[in-house]
Amino acid sequence: MGNLDPVVLFSTPAVIRTHVKRILDEAAGRPGHIFNLGHGILPETPVENVIALVDMVHELSAK
Repeated sequence: MGNLDPVVLFSTPAVIRTHVKRILDEAAGRPGHIFNLGHGILPETPVENVIALVDMVHELSAK
């Protein structure tokens, strides 16, 4: 089970960022937290949004 609904990746980068931040805030920096998608990446998902998601997770989870 993942922690981000993959449908979010069809929205804008600003919306994606809001979801990423909420998930990371809920994890509260606990060691071992794995950020992942609920059901994987859907075939039609815009590649640029997947790249943005990865960049956001790295940026917002950096210590």
